[in-house]
Amino acid sequence: MEKRMEIGFIGLGIMGRPMCKNLLKAGYCCSVYNRTSKAAEELGALGAKICGSAGEAASQKDVVITMLPDSPQVKEVVLGESGIINSMKKGSVLIDMSSIAPLASQEIGAALEERGIEMLDAPVSGGEPKAVDGTLSIMAGGCKETFEKMKEIFLCMGSSAVYCGSLGAGNTTKLANQIVAALNIAACSEAFTLAQKAGVDPETVYQAIRGGLAGSAVMDAKVPMMIEGNFKPGFKISLHIKDLSNALETGHGVGMGLPLTAQVMEMLQQLRADGYGDSDHSALVKYYEKV
Repeated sequence: MEKRMEIGFIGLGIMGRPMCKNLLKAGYCCSVYNRTSKAAEELGALGAKICGSAGEAASQKDVVITMLPDSPQVKEVVLGESGIINSMKKGSVLIDMSSIAPLASQEIGAALEERGIEMLDAPVSGGEPKAVDGTLSIMAGGCKETFEKMKEIFLCMGSSAVYCGSLGAGNTTKLANQIVAALNIAACSEAFTLAQKAGVDPETVYQAIRGGLAGSAVMDAKVPMMIEGNFKPGFKISLHIKDLSNALETGHGVGMGLPLTAQVMEMLQQLRADGYGDSDHSALVKYYEKV
């Protein structure tokens, strides 16, 4: 696929902004739109064309990328009254990199297909640090041939891009990722709080166990933040609640209970009620201050 293809990028939040920066660095021509203009201005300084609407950003582009908070926002931007479905050209591709419900991806994809527009659902894992570094893990669903055509774009933003199956499979894979991440963070929170309350230095415990079976990417990313009390968001608690809500809904849809997910969901909901919704999900450790 030619690097000079034109890309529309909609949604320049904590993840979308650095992802789009990496596309610009790779030489892609990007037209960008964000609900608030400050993030767009930053990308404008790097050569992006700043647009006044999502429709303008999507108009006549070969590829349109959306990176939005949840299913309702993606549906509104794509299918709403001023939806980009009306401005995207036939034969173009929508890559939704938001983390949304798999059924929502399938619904949006079906509407686009009627207009001759292809869609991939391609959520990401790795949080802001990996978005900045261009080392995200990307999991995609949709037409395999389309995925292969888009892979060069994906690898400007991530270190891996894996085809997971038909449309919706990317988001199903992301839900599995978010369950594992949430349960890992909860386990680390519980274990390191136990160590501290038992009079053992958490940093020492971390160094002792990180190389063994209990060690994980989650532990290495989140336990240092817990120890430092640094909860600057790489991934907000409110967003993890959204993902676990989608996971529970998907589980119910296939007749499966998710008891551990439900338990961690309750913990996160309590933290949001206590004012930690915009904190990093490593702030799950704060739950144990009350236990």
